[in-house]
Amino acid sequence: MKKQRVLWICLVAVLSLITLPVFSQGAKDSAATGPVAIELWYGAAVTEAGPPPADWVGYSIIKEKLNIDLKLTALPSNESDQDVKIQAAAAANNLPDLFMVRRDVLGRLVGQGLVAPVDDLYAKMPIRTATHYDSVSQSHARFAGKSYGLADPGSINKNEGLLIRKDWLDNLGLAVPTTLDELMDVLRAFTYDDPDGNGKNDTYGYGAFQEINNYEAWPGRRLEPIFGAFGVDGTWSLKAADPGLMVLKDGFFDAMVFLKKMVDEGVMDPNWLAYKKDDFRAAWKQGRFGVMREQNAAFAAESNYAPFDKNFPNGEWIVVDAPIGPGGHASIGPYTASFRIYAISAKAEKAGKKDKIAALLEWMASDEGYYLLGWGVEGVNYTLDKNGVPVADQIANRDLAFTGSVGQTVTQLRNMVFYNGDIELLARYPKYITATSKKEMSALEVLRTMQTKTWTAAIGSDTLPIPNADLKRFYEQGLSEFITGKRVLNRTNWNAWIEQFKKLGGQSWNDSAVAFAAEHGLLI
Repeated sequence: MKKQRVLWICLVAVLSLITLPVFSQGAKDSAATGPVAIELWYGAAVTEAGPPPADWVGYSIIKEKLNIDLKLTALPSNESDQDVKIQAAAAANNLPDLFMVRRDVLGRLVGQGLVAPVDDLYAKMPIRTATHYDSVSQSHARFAGKSYGLADPGSINKNEGLLIRKDWLDNLGLAVPTTLDELMDVLRAFTYDDPDGNGKNDTYGYGAFQEINNYEAWPGRRLEPIFGAFGVDGTWSLKAADPGLMVLKDGFFDAMVFLKKMVDEGVMDPNWLAYKKDDFRAAWKQGRFGVMREQNAAFAAESNYAPFDKNFPNGEWIVVDAPIGPGGHASIGPYTASFRIYAISAKAEKAGKKDKIAALLEWMASDEGYYLLGWGVEGVNYTLDKNGVPVADQIANRDLAFTGSVGQTVTQLRNMVFYNGDIELLARYPKYITATSKKEMSALEVLRTMQTKTWTAAIGSDTLPIPNADLKRFYEQGLSEFITGKRVLNRTNWNAWIEQFKKLGGQSWNDSAVAFAAEHGLLI
């Protein structure tokens, strides 16, 4: 009896060893078929509105269609606080599966081996890649030859253009200029040949004002098409073969000579050095000049165009190509781009979640995901107007509209789906009929035309080091003095000024910026 009992115990033990892996494998299979948890740290569209509610329909749709259990956490609104949160998680090796991150922080995470490369995902997301990830985007988060972040479009770029009064061209029997010399001929005619036919000497060729920023140094944005004709538009060259300050390039002197010629011949509106932005815009609406660089909405949005339409119902501005300079260069100006970068943690890659994340992002780019995350549920959070554009009209409970306090909570992820597409921009820039001339206008159509023109890619140039106040003052004052005649603009004086600029810190500024650009992968 005792022997039988021992045999029975041994048999049970053996059976346990046999069946244990079976049960364990069954549990594993069950887990594999269940929802995959994806933790997403996102940048909220409206930080004060709060996160999507627990019963948000998006959760159930994503779980049903993608087999993903989405866990959302909003990042702090302040960039510094975002950095702290992400770096603390990195230090604890506890980064979420998918998270928004600034490029500087991403570079550090790449060096620590905490994020996954994403080059293989672009082909797996054909819809999203086509709308979100162009070549500039893909290169923006590239380190050592690999992309480690998915860079979604931020603000609109290339939203300015060179405009010319077509009615003035027609009045004078002139063609649209294509070269810098042809443009100069047009500027003279607009200044001295009474293009508006009013019998007065009250017009000029080119209008501008000093609009300066980190990547568009003096004389600034409004004159970039002139400097672009010499290949020196913008503050910086980011060409890997010849990086550095444009003012140190040979073509910059030639551009200055041409600008001085415009001033000396009187074809520049003489108030350009005194104008503020509002003065400049009032001036073109009053018919003071016939060529300018202007922003699409500042020109063509209904309220902005109305004064010109009233003053000149037969007037017509058109967007033209940048003039070609003597060396074959042409550019409307430099452009940079802002991106919202989302990275995938190395932990998520190791857990086999990359393809699921790609599926989630691709669904976001589908019509269903785009409208749901961008505007909410049709009939509840938005309605469609006759052009198919989401609007807040006819929503009974205004709080639920995508513009309302409650509606904003269900569109907190809209920055992950918006890419400055036509639907988004039609809502911002609707077509309209002008009050006086009764012509159809569209700031969106103007934008799309502007974006087709030749621009200079200078992505990241707005992040380069800036000069100290004394050097900046010397730089801007010196260039201004050359144009106004306080300094004689010739090669000898120019070279002497450049040497003084270098000694005062210009060379150090140049070198530190080139080093920064190289370190952060900004050279092209």
